[in-house]
Amino acid sequence: MRKIVVSLVLIPLLAACGTKSSLGLRPGQELPPAPYGREARLTANELLETPTLAIPERSVELRTRSEEREDDPYDLPPPE
Repeated sequence: MRKIVVSLVLIPLLAACGTKSSLGLRPGQELPPAPYGREARLTANELLETPTLAIPERSVELRTRSEEREDDPYDLPPPE
């Protein structure tokens, strides 16, 4: 019975963790200083943009049909 009561209390608390609200600075907070070599600070939207290096594009083409594997000289049986 005690487990049920604890579960009923914890479930709404965990659900509250997922509430969404708009992002903003707290009173007295400022945006980070400008990066080296840049005069103006970045805006909040610029700080939220994902850098290009974080989303690399594929450099190889995916296989679209099944093909036989090439012989692998390093695919050796385990030592006895």
